[in-house]
Amino acid sequence: MRGERREEDQLFSYVALEDRVPSDHPLRAIRGFVDPILHDLSPRFDAMYAKTGRPSIPPEQLLRALLIQALYSVRSERMLCEQLEYNLLFRWSVGLSMDGRVWVPTVFTKNRDRLLNGDIAEAFFSAVVAEAGRRRWLSDDHFTVDGTLIEAWAGQKSVRPKGGPPKGGGRNPDVDFRGHKRSNETHASTTDPDARLARKGLGKESKLCYQANALMDNRHGLIVGTEVLRASGTAERDAALMMLDRLPQRAGRRTLGADKGYDTAAFVAGLRERNVTPHVAQNNTNRRSAIDGRTTRHAGYAVSQRKRKEVEQTFGWQKTVGLMRKLKHRGLQLAKWMFTFSTAAYNLVRMRRLLLGAVSP
Repeated sequence: MRGERREEDQLFSYVALEDRVPSDHPLRAIRGFVDPILHDLSPRFDAMYAKTGRPSIPPEQLLRALLIQALYSVRSERMLCEQLEYNLLFRWSVGLSMDGRVWVPTVFTKNRDRLLNGDIAEAFFSAVVAEAGRRRWLSDDHFTVDGTLIEAWAGQKSVRPKGGPPKGGGRNPDVDFRGHKRSNETHASTTDPDARLARKGLGKESKLCYQANALMDNRHGLIVGTEVLRASGTAERDAALMMLDRLPQRAGRRTLGADKGYDTAAFVAGLRERNVTPHVAQNNTNRRSAIDGRTTRHAGYAVSQRKRKEVEQTFGWQKTVGLMRKLKHRGLQLAKWMFTFSTAAYNLVRMRRLLLGAVSP
């Protein structure tokens, strides 16, 4: 028989929030990684806050909320707070009870500088990498480096001549760019001065961007280093050497795979000085490659060329899921913070698959 339709509200719920989350839900495995990391970061959090005054929102909950925002592509912090009101899964992951009060979106704004000054994103990312190393998911021998452009939170109309008088017209003036040459030497954005005009290739349009870079371990495709610089012709190669210098020192040689953009004599020489074998793709277009038969004749070179393409999965995930296609914040330091935290989120997703045995070596 047809059931009776009832839309009555119940005064009490006899199902715990913990029981509403399936035992095999992906967030359970991710939270298993995150909770011990946040516990270890507690002394750092204590140093960031005053000993007296009104208690603030626990930083652990703020970081869990930002992690949910990256994993579920919640496009704004205001929408994130809205979903925390009614999404029981989000409440459980952040650590809020069924009746817990959700904070206002400005809490993120007020605490962002505190988290930024404390290098929390870098500390969280390093702890995630250390956990992967503890579980022996890292090789420490073979790496890949690559970079991508991240569009800045600034419009083309904000690009004005340096030192020129401000133009009127309100927030959205009529600007005619035809016949005017603009470059980073003569022009800058009034909205985000750290952003630089850059393009992905010939025939592509120039946009205000940052140069984001990642260093990947070849064993399971986990990211072990990040760097964000102002976009320039040498930013990718400069960032690669910076990330290599941060790796723990070891006696043996390492290998570094990269695409043709890294095939320059200066970069290859810098790798050899660091006891790193340059497994860089050869660029024979109109010039002689810095990589010769001494490197390409080894079987490991072909393996590195095959594995290096996996780093594009990182950038693809971050731009389609992790909200890194276009930044929502301005300034180089915030761009570094957001990219590093998004990379940590990507590593957690991949580590969850490794835990289930869904990723092959």
